[in-house]
Amino acid sequence: MSAPSVANRAKEKLAAGELVLCMATRQARTPDIAMIADAAGFDSFYIDMEHSTITLDTAGAICTAALAIGITPIIRVAGHAAHDASRLLDGGALGIIYPHVSTREEAESFVAACKFPPLGHRSVAGSGPAQLYRPLPLAEVNRVGNALTLSIAMLETEEGIAHADAIAAVPGIDMLLIGSNDLCTELGIPGELHHPKLKAAYAATAQACAAHAKVLGIGGVRGDADLTAELLSLGARFMIAGSDVGYLADAARRDAEKIRALAKNPRA
Repeated sequence: MSAPSVANRAKEKLAAGELVLCMATRQARTPDIAMIADAAGFDSFYIDMEHSTITLDTAGAICTAALAIGITPIIRVAGHAAHDASRLLDGGALGIIYPHVSTREEAESFVAACKFPPLGHRSVAGSGPAQLYRPLPLAEVNRVGNALTLSIAMLETEEGIAHADAIAAVPGIDMLLIGSNDLCTELGIPGELHHPKLKAAYAATAQACAAHAKVLGIGGVRGDADLTAELLSLGARFMIAGSDVGYLADAARRDAEKIRALAKNPRA
């Protein structure tokens, strides 16, 4: 009988060849953001610790709440410190996004931090949120941890795109995620999401993913329907659709505009 554990909805859907929708969060600080993302129809969300002041404790609380609901909690760490990734996984995250992965060596270090042996060298803390804190044999703790964890290498530089095939070939890497905004900036075309340089980067990464049976993920396309359709046709199966900051600002702006318009033209 398999050990009791939570489920990783995103990883299961990806394994079945389905699309996974992810919401970025950098403003929310309370566990109910997991419920909100789930109610809105997302399969996962990621806590952006690269571009926020969210603490380890706050991230852990949100991740633990997500496990009870069934939505997949992912963390984008701020850098390449191994202890940041491992502590967040111990705290309930089911996936880690490593930003700015540009070489095979960086990808290998990422796997070493996030996966237990034989895939990596993550230190063992015993049964935790992913194992529902049940007393389990150490071998089961490690097996469940590796099976549940998504290791997502984020490609955001020209060097990273050039090494996409080598990064995708690393055992233990589950996904190559293109950070469109940082990559555009690095390529000297900030904000030009339809530029041929960026489209060539998407195509090269898609080819690397297909060659090594890894998932192609896309972030930063900001609701561009035409580009999203192109990327889905290219094979993308993990899409970051937007952020809590963007959704809040857009909804607030629409309501403010609507009410001001009514004030200018009151009904008789």
